[in-house]
Amino acid sequence: MIRAHHISLLQQFSIPLIIGVIAGLIFANIDPHAYEELVDYRLFGADTTIFGKAVTVHFIINEIFMVFFFGIAAKEITESVLPGGALNPIPKAINPLMGTIGGILGPAGLFLLLAWVFYGGSSDLSIVANGWGIPTATDIALAWLVARIVFGVSHPAVNFLLLLAVADDAIGLGIIAVFYPDPLYPVAPLWLLLVVAGMGVAYAMRRFGVSYWPIYILIAGGLSWVGLVKSSVEPALALVVIVPFLPGPRQSPGLFEEDIHEFEHTHPHGSEAVPEGAASVRAATSEKELHHAHAPLDAFEHQLKLPVDFGLFFFAFANAGVAFGSITSVTFIVLISLIVGKLVGITLFSAVAERLGFPLPEGMGFKHLLVTSMIAGLGLTVALFVAGKAYTDPVFHDPAKMGAVLSASAAIIAFAVGRFLKVKDRPD
Repeated sequence: MIRAHHISLLQQFSIPLIIGVIAGLIFANIDPHAYEELVDYRLFGADTTIFGKAVTVHFIINEIFMVFFFGIAAKEITESVLPGGALNPIPKAINPLMGTIGGILGPAGLFLLLAWVFYGGSSDLSIVANGWGIPTATDIALAWLVARIVFGVSHPAVNFLLLLAVADDAIGLGIIAVFYPDPLYPVAPLWLLLVVAGMGVAYAMRRFGVSYWPIYILIAGGLSWVGLVKSSVEPALALVVIVPFLPGPRQSPGLFEEDIHEFEHTHPHGSEAVPEGAASVRAATSEKELHHAHAPLDAFEHQLKLPVDFGLFFFAFANAGVAFGSITSVTFIVLISLIVGKLVGITLFSAVAERLGFPLPEGMGFKHLLVTSMIAGLGLTVALFVAGKAYTDPVFHDPAKMGAVLSASAAIIAFAVGRFLKVKDRPD
């Protein structure tokens, strides 16, 4: 019981991810050469490749493991469009999606402006400007964690931010596919037909009542992954188009479901151990939970969430290792674009949407929107991911990664402002 409780706490507070960042920074600053050798180590020998790509530690983590990370994110979006979800009915989604657009245009525009301010007239301007896609990203795991602490687990701002983060990252990966092609592997759009084939296979399996989720992932997901790799589009997106086909609940379980499952898992003493509020929610939703408790979509998340949460340690370790001496103007361009660009872009576009008749979710006001926009400036995980695609020269690559790491300071700012504005105005 104690062990399960401790594991749950490690997951809830993204401890593996945070430790991975710290470990990567320490290792890279103590012995940068050894760090690079470890990250680029070829696990199966120098001659082993997958579709022409060397099978390094970095490849396994970024192009295979991250498939499952984004797959779980796709599951959250899939449920959000169900009745009772954050995106249902459609008018409810207009405001957060407008905020998402602002969360892309604001940081990207500010990045280009700052690049011109710092490097205008220099031959490096075009190189630096190529990193404009880095601040468009938001770290899903950390942003969600910070939002739950700042607002409370049941506050509508948490779901609002989750949508922003996932949509930002999906668009960010699309930006990589279009604007950051690998010069060694030219884009081959014809191979995307394999992705379409994977979607067709997933649809057929759903129609025939296949209820074992690994079949969807291995066959349909495998086709999608191969199609993306061969077309030189980021393969981390492979499950984003497959997960929505997994059979699941007909109604969104909401935020309470996860909290109740976590509580019961760490307090296995029967129904009397469940708090009064949670017990009432469980009673009201028990029939619905029985209906979809073993649905492939639900099982996919519950069986993969633990290894994915702990696997983020390896992603952070392999991507956050940057020497502190690499801080340059690029570092501050990335950092300012993430924190200020997200704040201005999301707040402005969501406010405009509200004036046009598409209100914020019930229970959210301007102060909640303001703090949500600050939290969205946490670009750590995906910003590191995009930085690796935007720059190949360490002169720009390492400082950009440091800017992504330092964006974790957005959490401190959000904590302070959220406490001052008293945004946690609902009991958990």
